Amino acid sequence: MATPELPRLREKLCYGFGDLASVLYWQTFMVYLTYFYTDVFGLLPLVAGAMLGLSRFSDAFFDPVMGMIADRTKTRWGKFRPYLLWFCVPFAVAGVLTFTTPPLGATGKLVWACITYNVLMLLYTAINIPYTAMLGVVSPDANDRRTMSSIKFVGAYAAGMIVSATLLPLSSYFGSGNDQRGWQLSFVVIGVAAVVFFLITFFNTKERVQPPKAQQTSVGRDLLDLITNGPWLILLAATITFILFVAVRGSVTTHYFKYYVGTQGVTLPFFGTHQYTFEWLVSTFNTSGQLASLLGVVLVPFYAKRVGGKAAFVSIFLVAIVSTGAFYFIKPDQVLLLIGLNLVGSITGGPLSALLWAMYADTADYAEWKKGRRATGLVFSASIFSQKQGWAIGAAVALGLMSAVGFHANVAQTAETLHGLRLLFGLIPAAIGLVSVVILLFYPLNETRMKQIGEELKARRAAEPEAAAAAAS
Repeated sequence: MATPELPRLREKLCYGFGDLASVLYWQTFMVYLTYFYTDVFGLLPLVAGAMLGLSRFSDAFFDPVMGMIADRTKTRWGKFRPYLLWFCVPFAVAGVLTFTTPPLGATGKLVWACITYNVLMLLYTAINIPYTAMLGVVSPDANDRRTMSSIKFVGAYAAGMIVSATLLPLSSYFGSGNDQRGWQLSFVVIGVAAVVFFLITFFNTKERVQPPKAQQTSVGRDLLDLITNGPWLILLAATITFILFVAVRGSVTTHYFKYYVGTQGVTLPFFGTHQYTFEWLVSTFNTSGQLASLLGVVLVPFYAKRVGGKAAFVSIFLVAIVSTGAFYFIKPDQVLLLIGLNLVGSITGGPLSALLWAMYADTADYAEWKKGRRATGLVFSASIFSQKQGWAIGAAVALGLMSAVGFHANVAQTAETLHGLRLLFGLIPAAIGLVSVVILLFYPLNETRMKQIGEELKARRAAEPEAAAAAAS
């Protein structure tokens, strides 16, 4: 049996455009969605937190279903690629509606927010789970997949920079004093761009790894294989706590700058001292962080190849945790220190997701090696399930604690509220990150083990046509 041609650089780059499209939305969810719902759309923080938490929690249960549907899809384009074609336009339309503020009362707006946000998240699931699962089938080689995972996150952080640098200024430009209209029109632009990027990925990628030809499977058997996959279970727990680490801080970033940092004078060499608004500061903070994360993603394959995926994850995560905890001690006027710490935390924290997704692809190989069956879509969808659970809990915790310490939108905050923002931006996510590190220490699939598994799977796949021919004769 001929070895399938491995993906070339052009295909790897085109695969990265899929995450460029997805993260135009996901970055908004991470750093601006809670701000949009409290300060633009007009929901109370406790109501917004409960709505987001319940919506993300319930939507996440659709993820494994979507994964099993994708695993059973058969088209001339493969199992996973066609979903990018089918759902890119509906997804973009749902994004515009979600960031539209209707002229309704409090109850009507809450109903609108619940419906539009949940539709958007269901469509995000329908397109993003198949896209992510493609990472497990674009190449049979573990190192090749790690490289593609890094390129995937290059696209992700490029999108993060775009959103961080442009969303607030763009909404201000389009709104001309009407923030609600500005956000709506901004997502018309974002939606068009996302459709183009998804189609680039669809037309320029290929699925190469197929399930064993003799595989006999069912929903029950797939689920049983998943919950008895020890390495996957460890990654699941590590992912939930890692996303909590990111989500708690991300959910309050804009609030932290608006109410704690505020407008500040910043002195720069050759530029002198200038006053900068919180919009400018938070955009700079997020954009520079995304740029540092992008640099980290580019560098991490070389580091991970030398020390292994698990060791790379633990070592750089510890640096990111220390950097995050330090935010609690920063004063509002220490803007350069704030941005500098974020650069350190981002260049180490940014590559963590890329390492996690590559390890999930390894657990799909492990399942095929151990059970003789492969359910790539289910493995990745259930993993995205854990990601959404982390974001659901993180947003609910952050907004719930903000409400508990007396936060009210668009007014001066009390000392207690500001202290709560500092905790949510520093010490609380750092403590959660330490839990994630401890969990991942138990992950068993190191480089040596994966090389052995990869060689055995290659031999099995090569023998399948011979076995089929012998059975036919």
